Amino acid sequence: MQLHNLFPFPEERKTRRRVGRGSGSGLGCTAGKGHKGQNARAGGGVAPGFEGGQMPLQRRLPKHGFKNALFKVTYSVVNLENLLAAFEGKTTITLDDIYARGLARMGAPVKVLSRGEVKTALSVEAHKFSQAAAQKIRQAGGTVTELEAVAAAE
Repeated sequence: MQLHNLFPFPEERKTRRRVGRGSGSGLGCTAGKGHKGQNARAGGGVAPGFEGGQMPLQRRLPKHGFKNALFKVTYSVVNLENLLAAFEGKTTITLDDIYARGLARMGAPVKVLSRGEVKTALSVEAHKFSQAAAQKIRQAGGTVTELEAVAAAE
């Protein structure tokens, strides 16, 4: 395959409008913009959502929901079964280990959830634990270390 074989061929492409090139072209004089008015001016036209001075729809409707999205903390979720499968036979699992195995994105805060069964004593380090996950680890004789999550804009 070569560049000249790619579709659409040059002759199949629509030619661009060449406005303001004389009255014989059909788009001379006012360049297809009509006479006067806001849309005939350079840089003219209205902003999206402008309704001619009427209160715009996005301002008429009630607002609700989370407004501070820049500071929202999104946790990378790891289930106990994934931890146990990735670190079989290991008794201490640190945050760096979780990142190194690719269970969570590097630098993202990690939350451990409870799916899976813990049979041996584990020492797990993460930013957050669900109550059930922490309970399962402690019942198996392990320890849970909650780190302080850094609120990062993502």
